[in-house]
Amino acid sequence: MRRDMEFERVLTYFDEDGNGKISLNELRSRMAKISGDFHLNEAEIAIESLDSDGDGFLSLEDLVTLMESVSEDENLKDLKEAFEMYDNEGCGFITPKSLKRMLKKLGDSKSIEECKLMIGMFDLNGDGVLSFEEFRIIMK
Repeated sequence: MRRDMEFERVLTYFDEDGNGKISLNELRSRMAKISGDFHLNEAEIAIESLDSDGDGFLSLEDLVTLMESVSEDENLKDLKEAFEMYDNEGCGFITPKSLKRMLKKLGDSKSIEECKLMIGMFDLNGDGVLSFEEFRIIMK
């Protein structure tokens, strides 16, 4: 319920005329206030790509979709950054050696064998390393 109220507050901020929808001009005006510069064509593209019912306005549902996609993008970015910390060899995988090195930095000393066992618990395809996709599944 609290999250719905947050989305409604955002809609109210953008909806200058109070009709429950965000027009092209309202989006452009408010985004310009937030970011300093927001061109008409950017607003047109945003509305065109998010307008689920084709009426030329953004509804509360459209706004929720936008905000959830931004949240997912941020989470994915955070996961990629975390994965890269463990993939300190830069090979695109978390290896037992890279896991051991990272755990040591975090103050947890493990042997290579222990790291192999840890990886083996989450290694979905059995190749002995963790891909980003396997890491992402673990972190969910």
